[in-house]
Amino acid sequence: MQVILVNADSPLVLGQMPDPTVGDNDVLIDVKAAGLNRADLMQRAGLYPPPPGASEILGLEVAGIVSAIGSAVTEWSVGDRVCALLGGGGYAELAVADAGSVFAVPDGMDFAHAACLPEAMMTVWANVFMRSALQPGETVLIHGGTSGIGVMAIQMARQAGAGTILTTAGSDEKASVCADLGADHAINYRTQDFVEVVQGAGGADVILDIVGGSYIQRNIDAANLNGRICNIAYQDSFEATVNFGPVLMKRLVLTATTLRARPNDQKRAIRDDVTSQFWEAVTSGAIRPVLDSTFPLAEAEAAHARLDTGGHIGKIVLTRD
Repeated sequence: MQVILVNADSPLVLGQMPDPTVGDNDVLIDVKAAGLNRADLMQRAGLYPPPPGASEILGLEVAGIVSAIGSAVTEWSVGDRVCALLGGGGYAELAVADAGSVFAVPDGMDFAHAACLPEAMMTVWANVFMRSALQPGETVLIHGGTSGIGVMAIQMARQAGAGTILTTAGSDEKASVCADLGADHAINYRTQDFVEVVQGAGGADVILDIVGGSYIQRNIDAANLNGRICNIAYQDSFEATVNFGPVLMKRLVLTATTLRARPNDQKRAIRDDVTSQFWEAVTSGAIRPVLDSTFPLAEAEAAHARLDTGGHIGKIVLTRD
């Protein structure tokens, strides 16, 4: 099969590798589209290796058509239109997913848009709702509001009845997109102090952060009593000098998680919750994927360049005819 090959200090190139092996609980997907994630950039740089047993090929989410199923799989059939979360292997003609990490693509949705959904929606559920226990009526602050995860977090929080949704973005254009998606306060962090805006709105009960570094203390300052701050990335830095006094006095919870290395049974539970709580809204269009741009699989290097610059809004997706 054709795959994107990673060579140190060289551009991504199209090459050949053997077809993947399908296990008893696996689904083999004829990949039509693969979503990009910053984890792909980290893996390419040698900073985020795949978990044991996962494919070394880049790519954590795909959409396509089921071409084979394992002997223990009962919920999917050959020919189904699906999208799926992967441990790796998405930048390829064929990809294997555990059956419990697969979703049905809604009727009328193309594969490029479907590939925007699995990683973002499962990440938001695992962190905003499971880990941070966002409740109806509470205030949530979402950093990186136009990232692939940010655009989903805004919509899922609104769908779940959050009281006030605040988000940060790097331009007025991006802030406008966040507002259109349902944010009550879309903060241009280049011209506004998000702590002041959040405090002026009454403080945040839940904060979802991808920045880390200097944002760690500022999140603590913006959080309400009994607030929950969850980091899913540290794009600024893993290190910071922090005054933990407010953490003590506000009874805050600071937590951080990843999704990729979780066992398949945990991913299945997350998939099931996303399906039961939000997939009807996806099917109806109340929650919509935000597609920034598409690139043919052979142009993965150009797609990575766009992702690395940070100018995108929503997901960048690789496509195959």
